Amino acid sequence: MTSQRPSRLRENVPLRSLTYWRVGGPSDRLFEPADVDALADYLASQPPAEPVTWLGLGSNVLVRDGGVRGTVVRTPPGLNEIEQVGDDEVVAGAGVAGAKLARFCARNGLREAAFFAGIPGTLGGALAMNAGAWGGETWAHVVAVSTLDRSGQRHERGPSDYDIGYRRVSGPSDEWFLSARLRFPAGGDPAQLNERIRALLAQRAESQPTGVASCGSVFRNPPGDHAARLIDAAGLKGLRVGGAHVSEKHANFIINDDGARAADIETLVATVRERVAAASGIWLEPEVRIIGEEASS
Repeated sequence: MTSQRPSRLRENVPLRSLTYWRVGGPSDRLFEPADVDALADYLASQPPAEPVTWLGLGSNVLVRDGGVRGTVVRTPPGLNEIEQVGDDEVVAGAGVAGAKLARFCARNGLREAAFFAGIPGTLGGALAMNAGAWGGETWAHVVAVSTLDRSGQRHERGPSDYDIGYRRVSGPSDEWFLSARLRFPAGGDPAQLNERIRALLAQRAESQPTGVASCGSVFRNPPGDHAARLIDAAGLKGLRVGGAHVSEKHANFIINDDGARAADIETLVATVRERVAAASGIWLEPEVRIIGEEASS
């Protein structure tokens, strides 16, 4: 379905309001396409040297204070739709929020999708990093994906086109996810599935900070352990740099609670990594994507 909103291209747009952490400098250009066709036309019209960065809900990204060069693209509004295909598959756009996908599957009796309610961003972001929660992972359910490349051409790809691991996905360069066909076991009871989602969200509210400026989990869990446990064991809960601190409720969250700069958060990420390594010998790997340039001094 084509959006009625026209495409919009703006220059020097601050990105802080477009990210969960509420930090970040401006983009040279911000393109908000009316639909996928408009985005394809825009990409095809750009010189090869023009950097392009896709930004969804901004839940798992840290934009540096110097901003992002080139064009930042917002997800086209037409990519927020879901439909069921057959008994056990759905086709969902890259702009569909994780919670929306989980609830759609529950209403239609599709099991094993409740974990998407614990993913704060969109399906596009979940595909890009194999996001997961509560034991579930995105690519375990992917049948096929549709992508758009740097020249505006569309492609249909399968999981075999990608190298997929824990919180990482690599594949064809300069392509962005448009949608995915996902498979879930059918035959579930919608009432029970919805109750499962409510229980998981209640569990998250008990154990994780909500309603604050945070990107979600900052670090990947190392094999056989949990990043939060290692950070807590190193005595780092409450550690502060500028306007950001390590959450006292869940140590794998960093909160912007006092007008933090992106540099504060990035310094805190680096400090946590160093101190955890000193305490345990384990170097935590960031789960969050850091983009853009540092502010000039």
